[in-house]
Amino acid sequence: MISGALLFWIIGSFVVGIVSGYIARQIIAKNQVKTAEGQVTQIITEAKTNAQDILLEAKSKAVDTLAKVEEEEKERKQALRASEKRLEKRENMLDKKLEEVELDKKALKEKAEEVRAVRAKVEEMRNEEMERLERISELTQEQAKTALLQLTEEQNREELAESITRLQKQSHEELEKEARNIMTHVIQKYSRSHAAEVMTSTLSIPNEDIKGKIIGKEGRNIRSLERMTGVEIIIDETPDSIVLSSFDPVRREVAKIALEKLIEDGRIHPAKIEEIVGWAEKEIDNRIREAGEAAAYEVGIAGLNPKLLYILGRLRYRTSFKQNVLLHSLEVSYLSGALAAELGFDVKTAKMAGLFHDIGKAVDHEVQGTHVEIGIKILEKFGVDEKVINAMKSHHEEYPYSIPESYIVTTADALSAARPGARKDTVENYLKRLEELETLTSSFEEVEKCYAIQAGREIRVFVRPEEVDDLGSAKLARKIADKIEEELKYPGEIKVNVMRETRAVEYAR
Repeated sequence: MISGALLFWIIGSFVVGIVSGYIARQIIAKNQVKTAEGQVTQIITEAKTNAQDILLEAKSKAVDTLAKVEEEEKERKQALRASEKRLEKRENMLDKKLEEVELDKKALKEKAEEVRAVRAKVEEMRNEEMERLERISELTQEQAKTALLQLTEEQNREELAESITRLQKQSHEELEKEARNIMTHVIQKYSRSHAAEVMTSTLSIPNEDIKGKIIGKEGRNIRSLERMTGVEIIIDETPDSIVLSSFDPVRREVAKIALEKLIEDGRIHPAKIEEIVGWAEKEIDNRIREAGEAAAYEVGIAGLNPKLLYILGRLRYRTSFKQNVLLHSLEVSYLSGALAAELGFDVKTAKMAGLFHDIGKAVDHEVQGTHVEIGIKILEKFGVDEKVINAMKSHHEEYPYSIPESYIVTTADALSAARPGARKDTVENYLKRLEELETLTSSFEEVEKCYAIQAGREIRVFVRPEEVDDLGSAKLARKIADKIEEELKYPGEIKVNVMRETRAVEYAR
């Protein structure tokens, strides 16, 4: 066991060790603190020194900067003063110029007043002089002007006649050349054969025995056919053919289709005839509808009302001067489109107007009015564009030309109608037209003889040379042309050719 003294010594040693360690640590800590405080003091001292240096440097820079700013401000003030001086000088110059302008303006007004006064005085003197001249000459100003023109004309008749003739010839040749080029270019784009429609249709039959069946017992079959179709059936001695006569092409076509079907069937009696004629009428309706649709498709026009197309298809069985109206309408449509394309106008409007320009002829025998008026009503009813109606309604000059396409349709219509072989006129109408042309031309006193030639396209006029000179011939040609335009209706144009012949005869003996 440990004794108490030993225990006390151990505890005392332990306490002494602890106290000694604490004191040693405090001493070490104080030394360390003294070292850190020294370092801090040194750092603070150095910082103060650096701050003073920086402050001195900053003050120096501030002084330099302020000096520069003051120098720049001084320069700006000098520049501003110079600008103010220049502006003041310019203002003074402008004031002087304004004063000069005002003075010039005032001077101009004074001169203008002087000019007006002088002009008025001159006009007054001129009027007085004219009155004096009128009193002396006993002629008014208009009378003197007329006399002077007459005197000038008499002194220069030959030169005037030559100039007029040359100018007319030159302008006519240039216009005719240009028009001919355009027309030739357009016409060569479209070519269609013309088959003349007549008042009769001929139906071929397989043998002569069929004629007896068609006539029937006591003529009952042929009477039934004529009653139901409205067509005269001519059965003569012409071998293997029957003639159908009617002014209505639709009726003739119905009768022809019915007869072909009856001949093919072989059973010909009134009941069968009635049945076949009804079927033929429906077949014609289908053909009319197909013809209208085909015409619209051919010219490239879509979206039209089926009823309008049906009316258009009826033109297939309508003729004008023995020209098929549907073929004529197609041709006018093509020509109108080509002319519009050449001249830079609306091609679609021109083509539609050309196609529908004669649509009134499809029902003009059923509705009162001209075919143009009827056509306008039809197109308005089916909502056709107003431009198309305006373009088609002037082709017979019943309405004024309102748009350029109306001139084009009129031109295309005249081209189609005037084509060789397109139309056939009766001899009576032909002779009557020539007679009217010659009678009208002969009504002028200066005319000695006249002859209508080229199917009425040219009138040759012979004048008395001792009564009419060259200038008078030119005037007479214009008078005759004007009177023809006023009083006669004709397709195309008529050339007036006035001839003056002078012969000088002498004999050498």
